[in-house]
Amino acid sequence: MHKYLPHTASDIKAMLDKIGIKTIDELFVALGDIKLTKPLDIPSQMSENELRDHFEMLASKNKNLLSFCGLGSYESYDFSIIDALTSRQEFLTSYTPYQPEVSQGTLQYIFEFQSYVCELTGMDIANASMYDGASSTAEAIFMAVAATRKNKVLLSKTINPYVLEVVETYCKYRDLDIEYVLEKDFSFDLEDLKKKLNNDVACFVAQTPNVYGILEDYSKVKETLEETGTLFIINQEPSSLALFKAPSEYNADIACGDMQSLGLKRNFGGPSVGYLATISKYQRRLPGRIVGKTVDVEGKRGYVLTLQAREQHIRREKATSNICSNQSLMALTVSIYLSLVGKQGLIELSKRAYNNAHYLEEELLKTKKFKKTTDKPFYQEFVLEYLGDPKVLETKLLALGYLSGYNIKDNLIIFYASEVRTKAEIDEFVKKVGEV
Repeated sequence: MHKYLPHTASDIKAMLDKIGIKTIDELFVALGDIKLTKPLDIPSQMSENELRDHFEMLASKNKNLLSFCGLGSYESYDFSIIDALTSRQEFLTSYTPYQPEVSQGTLQYIFEFQSYVCELTGMDIANASMYDGASSTAEAIFMAVAATRKNKVLLSKTINPYVLEVVETYCKYRDLDIEYVLEKDFSFDLEDLKKKLNNDVACFVAQTPNVYGILEDYSKVKETLEETGTLFIINQEPSSLALFKAPSEYNADIACGDMQSLGLKRNFGGPSVGYLATISKYQRRLPGRIVGKTVDVEGKRGYVLTLQAREQHIRREKATSNICSNQSLMALTVSIYLSLVGKQGLIELSKRAYNNAHYLEEELLKTKKFKKTTDKPFYQEFVLEYLGDPKVLETKLLALGYLSGYNIKDNLIIFYASEVRTKAEIDEFVKKVGEV
């Protein structure tokens, strides 16, 4: 028998005899000319050193840009210990274990991730993770629809447009009716929300900081929604939770978002990890895995997958969701990051991001090339009106090695500065902007 192939020559002959043919080629006669009849024209193999040189040559074609563009993808400090730990073979797997008794370490770090989410958001229970913030927002909507048995959804227009695209796709195939709440002064319009509310609305979804970086005020939202039995869903960037009000403080029913800013690299868009948390009333509506802590017959602490009756391997088409995986490796990365920086460290990093963004805004306005758009509070992103051509600015800064702000519409540009930007970097960027 071949080292890697399971069938012996006699096995193959027996199978061919059974179906009345003599060669394996006869199995594929219907393929005709599209069947490969000669070896692939590929280069010969390379040595390890040659291969390393080849990939370094390819990598050298990439541009390394200093980024002042966020819009859902953010930078954070890259601690070397994180990669050292997450690359260990005990952790480097894509699967949530179905036999928890043999995977206590994996279940423990997922439980700790859930605990971090609950501590940050103030919610009662969280799941093991979602693919990203966009999918967690869509799944939050499905939770609300199932809980209220209504099929209309109100979305704030100030949600990140890429999140809205994903939500629209998810909702399209559930035949859900989407309506948008208009924006006013770069925030959602409460009066427009009141006009569009009725007894058919399952939920209202909002984001803070919103796409413009504005910290939205939801102090009057919950009392407005209670009149129609509408659930309140908040998508919130997690690092902002160290400084500003959490979803629980606005009496949100469901909290969701993307945790990429807590230790995950940007990686050209992924992978990321989403969080999804809710109040106890809706815990059985949560999708995906939930890890619980218990004790065995000897009184020893143990971790288990709990509330599994919600899941598709138990209920099939009646499951709360068809998600059958999670981002546990990314969740581990976030958990290690949070354990490294600690509560006070996260507050300090978030303050630094806040201060950097405000310093960048002040300096850009001094160039006289921008107009302030709003006095509303913001976190690490802000929107300015450019007095020239945004495309020209973007192109010239790109040539100088900068990824400039995001031109969201007209002459409005969203700039971003996280905790990793230094004063020298910001000053040099502003200088180049002033010279354009």
